[in-house]
Parts: sequence; structure tokens; C-alpha cells
Amino acid sequence: MSRLAKIKFFVTGLLLSTVFSSGFVQAKGPFTADFQATLSVAELPRPGAQVYELIRQGGPFKYEKDGVVFFNRERLLPLEKRGYYREYTVTTPGVRHRGARRIVCGGQPKTPDACYYTADHYASFRKIAP
Repeated sequence: MSRLAKIKFFVTGLLLSTVFSSGFVQAKGPFTADFQATLSVAELPRPGAQVYELIRQGGPFKYEKDGVVFFNRERLLPLEKRGYYREYTVTTPGVRHRGARRIVCGGQPKTPDACYYTADHYASFRKIAP
């Protein structure tokens, strides 16, 4: 290995170790947040409160994809086995498609253990306090 290659290798290693130790880059690991960000059913947008009640009644739902399995790929919700979470559409006024708002519930369909609201298509969640 040439002297220049050794210097590049050393500098690259030094830069990478600095970046990783700074906290700017973090590996995805198990869920650790405690979900202090909550909202009540009354704080949901009106269509969200309606969907929440429909979930508890078992439907009927407006969209074909309502009730399908939500995979939690981003790991923003507590880790559970596949099939635990289901997603439901919360309509957005003025939008002709499903929009970005959803309620994701875990557990049994009519009696979920917990439900979460997202207004930004799964980028963030707030736990719904019944």
C-alpha cells in the first residue's frame, strides 16, 4: 500500500470514528421511547375521532385498505410480532386520495391494546389516551 493510500485510510478512519462518536449517526436498535406524547380522543381531528369509534365497533370502514397489517418498518412504535398492528385511514378534508393521516392500533381489532395517531404518514406518532 502506498504512503498516500495509508494516509487516506487513516484520515477516513479518523473521520468516521469522530462522526460515530458524536452521536450524529446512530444505528437503529430496539424501541426505547416512552411515548409521553399523547393526545385524547377529543384532541383528534373530527374524522379521527369518528375512525377511532369505528375501530371499536369493528367498522364499516370507508377505505379498502383500512384494517390491513401495519408492519412498523420504521420501528417508531413498540416492537411487536408481525400482524400485531393494523392501520386505518383518517380522511383529510380537501384531499381526493387517502391522505397522510392514519390511526394504527395494536392488539385485537375491536379491543386494541393501544392506538397511535399520525398526521404525517408514519413519520411520527402520538399515543391516543382513551
